[in-house]
Amino acid sequence: MSSAQIEIQLIASIVAIACAIPGTFLVLRKMAMISDAISHSILPGIVIGFFITQDLNSPLLIFLAALTGIITVVLVEYIQKTGLVKEDTAIGLVFPILFSIGVILIAKNANDVHLDVDAVLLGELAFAPFDRFIIADTDVGPKSLWIIGSILTITIGLLLSFFKELKVSTFDTGLAASLGFSPAIIHYGLMTVSSITTVGAFDAVGAILVVALMIAPAATAYLLTNNLKRMLIYAISFGVFSAISGYWLAHGLDASIAGSITTMLGLLFLTVYLFAPSKGVIAVLYREKQQRTEVSLLTFLLHLKNHNEEEERHVNHLNEHINWQKVRSKTVLELALKNNMISIEKSIVSLTAKGDDFTSQAIDYIITNEDAQIEHMKEDFFLFRG
Repeated sequence: MSSAQIEIQLIASIVAIACAIPGTFLVLRKMAMISDAISHSILPGIVIGFFITQDLNSPLLIFLAALTGIITVVLVEYIQKTGLVKEDTAIGLVFPILFSIGVILIAKNANDVHLDVDAVLLGELAFAPFDRFIIADTDVGPKSLWIIGSILTITIGLLLSFFKELKVSTFDTGLAASLGFSPAIIHYGLMTVSSITTVGAFDAVGAILVVALMIAPAATAYLLTNNLKRMLIYAISFGVFSAISGYWLAHGLDASIAGSITTMLGLLFLTVYLFAPSKGVIAVLYREKQQRTEVSLLTFLLHLKNHNEEEERHVNHLNEHINWQKVRSKTVLELALKNNMISIEKSIVSLTAKGDDFTSQAIDYIITNEDAQIEHMKEDFFLFRG
């Protein structure tokens, strides 16, 4: 593996970490699409900074681009607060306008600048190692690595310093205000960090990958945990894994590195979306099936509680009178027997003491609808514990 390959993977990994941290809070605040708006609307800030300095490496470009990102957030929130349109509509109005202004400025004042898809949307990590940072005639590595590394260092420092404030204001702005925190300052601080991170990563990876790395790892982690610290760790891990595996996918297919990384992020999210233990599609479908079976069992137990006639308590009654299919009838009977809710003698079903107690409590819950009652029932008689 060459030094250029190592540098590309290192840059991609650091970008992934730097994006995952603010991205986690954006996902939790339901502001995922604001990162897309910022990643596009920073273009006029970059262009104006270049016109002023005539230097693409000037720190002024980062400052003006970050300022444009903040302006984007302010405009989106102002339009949203009018109540005339929702947030997604406000985002759809603001960032195309700002992005178009940047394109017009380039077209009118820099006709010799080639603005292509790779430069603006996809980026090109393969070129990052060739743009070197020279200090006193000494090559100290790619510029992108130093820029995004500095941003990451600042981001981690701010995260450690204001973690409690970010956590409280993210989940309960009212509590944050009562504790003396300013939700507005924390909010715009987060937007500033997101804007600066986007600007720092824009040149190396492009707008599409910035959005993908900021949102996809955090969204994937959100499906696996409700713990904020764990979610941050998962998001960072998913981002780094996708960055490295995406690079090697691009290497094998001779394709765009940014596109391959985004593809890996999508595949990773799809896998977790389907197979996550509690929030995955398969787990949800299985849980809904269990709940339907549980409701069927409770219906059957209530029927037994209300009828003493042997005809009403015969096993065939499930098919003949309740109109259940044989598979469903068998499932309900087996579940009731497994949980020691019923006994069967000569095809006549009877409630056991446990089944009678459970059914009585279920009737009380239905009548009173007290949550404490159902929680107590789950602890004592939860059907799927056996």
